[in-house]
Amino acid sequence: MSNNQNILEGLGLIEELDEQAGETITGGAQEVFTVTNKTKYDITYFVDGTSSKVQKPGQGLVWTTYKGGIIKFDTDGRKDYVVNKSYNLADGKKYEFQDDKSTAGNPYDINLYSVG
Repeated sequence: MSNNQNILEGLGLIEELDEQAGETITGGAQEVFTVTNKTKYDITYFVDGTSSKVQKPGQGLVWTTYKGGIIKFDTDGRKDYVVNKSYNLADGKKYEFQDDKSTAGNPYDINLYSVG
């Protein structure tokens, strides 16, 4: 082991560089978040362009991603309507799909809310 490597290890730079290299290889920093479905609808969505997931009412899922944590979901509970919306989810947060009561005249609206 060279003297320069000993100095870098003593400063903790090797570990930091290894972590940065890991983030570069995987596409970014790890983010973990929870998504729970509090509606009466099956909700189809994607996280970071992954294949679609169908989340059943009452079901909660913990996600770990390295690509930014972008969720895209259908905001309408009816099967014959698709209205997509996207959000950038934050690491360590909890989210819930809930009925969106702010839309007058449309009881099928769904939105994603941060709850923790």
